[in-house]
Amino acid sequence: MKATYKKYILNFKRPSGTSRGVLTTKETWFLILKHNRKFGIGECGILRGLSIDDVDDYEEKLQWVCENIHLGKEALYEKLVKYPSIQFGVEQAFLSITSENPFQLFKSNFLTSQEPILINGLVWMGNEDYMIKQIDEKLKAGFQCIKMKIGAIDFDQELSILKLIRKQYSKSEIELRVDANGAFAIDGAEEKLRVLAGLDIHSIEQPIKQGQLTEMAKLCSKTPLPIALDEELIGVFELAKKREMLQTIRPQYIILKPSLIGGFKGSLEWIQLAEELNIGWWITSALESNIGLNAIAQFTSTLNNQLPQGLGTGSLYTNNFQSPLTVAQGTLSYHQNKAWKTNLIQELCT
Repeated sequence: MKATYKKYILNFKRPSGTSRGVLTTKETWFLILKHNRKFGIGECGILRGLSIDDVDDYEEKLQWVCENIHLGKEALYEKLVKYPSIQFGVEQAFLSITSENPFQLFKSNFLTSQEPILINGLVWMGNEDYMIKQIDEKLKAGFQCIKMKIGAIDFDQELSILKLIRKQYSKSEIELRVDANGAFAIDGAEEKLRVLAGLDIHSIEQPIKQGQLTEMAKLCSKTPLPIALDEELIGVFELAKKREMLQTIRPQYIILKPSLIGGFKGSLEWIQLAEELNIGWWITSALESNIGLNAIAQFTSTLNNQLPQGLGTGSLYTNNFQSPLTVAQGTLSYHQNKAWKTNLIQELCT
């Protein structure tokens, strides 16, 4: 078996705002395996400035993986503990090359019966007009759950947008989630949660910056609004440390991004711990291309989680890979009658 890797820059259709800045491009890397006429592909979806493996020797580590591909999936995975996005790429690539179809990694009704996955509609940060326009588009597209990123513009402006939605739609009609990406200061965070709770918000992701376990635990213990940990999970490698963190903070939910927490295996560890502690969870993509998103969606479909998942990012880019993934009426489906457009993939694999 031979292994190679390639870098690929995804271009956003429109600059997309988060509390950490505005994104116009997204760097990603692909691990490609070849054996006789078969190939496998996995996406190493690094997020600069957020991934724990955003380090200077990232490409060097990919080269090491290719040189040592003979070690196999399990051995490589264990040696890549501090490179969770590469762990995820390795898992995908080996599943891909050992499957009958390199893009069908997990057998489930998502593939065989086109059973859809309920997803949230993502609203990016921007000025008030732009955010309202996005919300209108999501509602017209049939989404019943909307996730709005907050923390970049004035909080009162963000509240006015949420109030506009609630005037038109009750919580039984539209589920609202917000994602602060750690933007709230500790002082004042509790008051902001109280105000948001008055708008029947389902949950808030990462209200304060990660790493403040005592403060986050205090918030979770008395919050009127369910808190979901996101960035907090990044960089916690050992099972005992994961358990200790969840037992300390006791969040209402955790959010799993396979590219950031060690792929499928890492996600399953967090899920097992969360369920033992009666903590809810859902899975979210981390701006991967359709190759990584496809793998995450298929994995998610095997877990039978009924909450809306965060898997609606496939249409963000001008140069994504055309795939059978289809978003309609607030769901993600895999349509067998739609093919992967292989020219870009063939370029990657040559």
